[in-house]
Amino acid sequence: MTESPLSGPVLGEADEQRRRGLRQMRLIALSLLVLAAVIFVVTHGRHGVWGYVNAASEAAMVGAVADWFAVTALFRHPLGLKVPHTAIIPERKDSIGRSLEDFVTDNFLTADNVQQRLASAQVPMRVGRWLQQEGNADRVVRESAPALARALQSVSDEEVARFLDGVVLPRFTKEPVAELLGSLLDNVIRDQSHRPLVDLVVRELHDWVRDNEATVIQILGQRAPWWSPRWLDDTVTARIHVEILRWLADVRDNPDHQMRAAVDNLLRQLANDLQHDPATMAQAESLKEHFLTHPSVSRSMLSIWGSLQQAVVDALADEQGHLRVRMTQALRDLGGRITTDDELRGSLDRRLGDMAGHVVTTYGREISTVISQTIDRWDGDEAARRIELHVGRDLQFIRINGTVVGGLVGLLIYAVAQLL
Repeated sequence: MTESPLSGPVLGEADEQRRRGLRQMRLIALSLLVLAAVIFVVTHGRHGVWGYVNAASEAAMVGAVADWFAVTALFRHPLGLKVPHTAIIPERKDSIGRSLEDFVTDNFLTADNVQQRLASAQVPMRVGRWLQQEGNADRVVRESAPALARALQSVSDEEVARFLDGVVLPRFTKEPVAELLGSLLDNVIRDQSHRPLVDLVVRELHDWVRDNEATVIQILGQRAPWWSPRWLDDTVTARIHVEILRWLADVRDNPDHQMRAAVDNLLRQLANDLQHDPATMAQAESLKEHFLTHPSVSRSMLSIWGSLQQAVVDALADEQGHLRVRMTQALRDLGGRITTDDELRGSLDRRLGDMAGHVVTTYGREISTVISQTIDRWDGDEAARRIELHVGRDLQFIRINGTVVGGLVGLLIYAVAQLL
């Protein structure tokens, strides 16, 4: 009996080690068979104690040959003889691949298994601790900043324009904003957040009227009747300018001025109409649509994007810049929060588990098809070679055990026969 050597290319150092281990175990199993055969020949025809040895060696040979046949039949035809139900792996590799795929999918690629493994791995805690270690946050920013800059630069103005014109602006156009604006304005008035803006408008208007007396008088003079004397027009318009300036100063300096209250009432009424008055709501929607569909809006947004894009790219390129420093500090702070905030860490664990469970549940079957698809690409001999390379060494223990157990059973049977 000869051993069939492993053939085919070795894929790497690990495969070469498996090859050496398989050859070693084959040699041990074959040596036991040869030893049993030698003992059988030497003790054949003898009696007494040697009879027991002869019976044990005979049974050991039978067990060794039987288990050699069983192990070899998995991968090839023993001695090249095409005995039925041999060379099982080469002949049935496709069905074995599908069965292995089903086994992995049903028993390993399940949502519960993956989620339990992720929970025990404590991924967020490990990430948080890693980010807090010296230099790790800097390394993340240093290695990711160039990639982020290239990603931003790869976005062309044409792509942004198509996105704005085809997605963003049409979407905003369809969304009703009157009620939202009314609610926002109502909250602004309630919190008096508009007061600084009113102060700014009144102050700037007062300063403009004060610094442009001639312009104000000229505007007022154009409204005078044609028959009034020039000196009278100048006197009246100058007085009106003084009164306007005095009134604006009073509004500016008095936080409880009636004009301020009137502005509050006007804004409050506008907020109410935007939420409840159909005519005002329709007018607001019409104004929004007219504004968003104007060509200058898209161009302005594209210009803003270009400026923002270049500013961010330049900031990412500056290794000592404020943006990189802030990104590094933000990562360190995030790591600290993850390690100290149990609620945040629990939320991350749940979200990670839910995401992994969804991926496995939805795409687990597609992921495991790589097993059957890979095995399908192998020919029968290659499949047998690869599988034997991984499990063949352990299978040689079947031959060794068969030799030992066969010898012991033969010895037991011979001893019982002698007693009977």
